[in-house]
Amino acid sequence: MTKYEREIKQKEQLQEMLKYEKALWQEGKAYIAGVDEVGRGPLAGPVVTAAVILPLDFNVLGVNDSKKLSPKKREELYDLIMENALAVSIGRREPDRIDEINILEATKEAMADAIKGLSTNPIAGEKIVPDHILIDALTLKTVDIPQTGIIHGDSISVSIAAASIIAKVTRDREMVEMAKIYPGYAFESNKGYGTKAHYEGLAAFGPTPIHRKSFL
Repeated sequence: MTKYEREIKQKEQLQEMLKYEKALWQEGKAYIAGVDEVGRGPLAGPVVTAAVILPLDFNVLGVNDSKKLSPKKREELYDLIMENALAVSIGRREPDRIDEINILEATKEAMADAIKGLSTNPIAGEKIVPDHILIDALTLKTVDIPQTGIIHGDSISVSIAAASIIAKVTRDREMVEMAKIYPGYAFESNKGYGTKAHYEGLAAFGPTPIHRKSFL
């Protein structure tokens, strides 16, 4: 595939992934927030969520489910999303809270925080309250804003995909730093997931304060 053909395909993909947003924009809803999480499965580290509101003229190519992108591409797109988004907010829940209430409920809490953060810490410097929320697979009963849960939303909604990239890069960067504090578990490569090197570290050194005891 030539560079030109790749660009054409990416433009077509972007238009297809904007279908949920376009439908809501046509209803007069200007601020559509995509919400996603990263880190529900690891043995260590937080669950991190992101909420992202994109402008109507968003045209960054290549945005997709973060799991389908290389680390280098995720970093590139992270910067472009941060430059172009109207608002970005992060939520998180630490391992002790995950152990206390379970990972699903902790994820929902972190998502609610990310959504709330859009109206208190937007990039544009003004309060932006979402008119509608698109969430990957979930709906949040504690959030009083119209919302749509979309199965595999990070692959078919550009707003959710953008949120997945922001959350993934944010969490990955943190786990690389955690590897310096807690060497021996290969956090820099496994990001807290249960790899062979991670289990070997657990066998040799035991759990760290950032391990999820209920997962072990």
